[in-house]
Amino acid sequence: MSVMIESKQVYKGKIISVRVDTIQINGKPAIREVVEHNGSAAILPLMGDTIIMEKQYRHPIGRELLEIPAGTLKKGEKPEECAARELIEETGYRAGSLKPLGRCYMTPGYCTELIHFFVATNLSKVERHEMDEDEEITIVRVSVEDAVKMILNGGIEDAKTVCAILAYAQKLKE
Repeated sequence: MSVMIESKQVYKGKIISVRVDTIQINGKPAIREVVEHNGSAAILPLMGDTIIMEKQYRHPIGRELLEIPAGTLKKGEKPEECAARELIEETGYRAGSLKPLGRCYMTPGYCTELIHFFVATNLSKVERHEMDEDEEITIVRVSVEDAVKMILNGGIEDAKTVCAILAYAQKLKE
């Protein structure tokens, strides 16, 4: 178990903050850089056995990824509220049913982000929805079976998407 010696915030941004912690492990000081994140919600939207997915450009890796919709929790927002909001914003669909699928820490070695997964069913198209102005999203429909194959052959590389699809596929087998 480590003991906190000192913690200093070095950056505060729109989505993340960064702090540098000095901790003591086995009696010796160690430095840990920590990305602080409010947490997020990701949605596996289903129409029958088809997943409503999105292609989105991701600047840090310089290309598009095939993903499920997701977003950052606003301060005080419940994960279910975030999931419902993000589904509408990113896809234009409202969930008639939104059920928890699980949760996980994305990168606990340096980040506090806890992502909550939901399965959205009984989808209905909303009349109007506004995407965030800094997002460019293309909707793609993929069967659950094909999505699992895409994960196994490297066609889907986004961690949240891999986790949600494989968890859902496993639940289908149970």
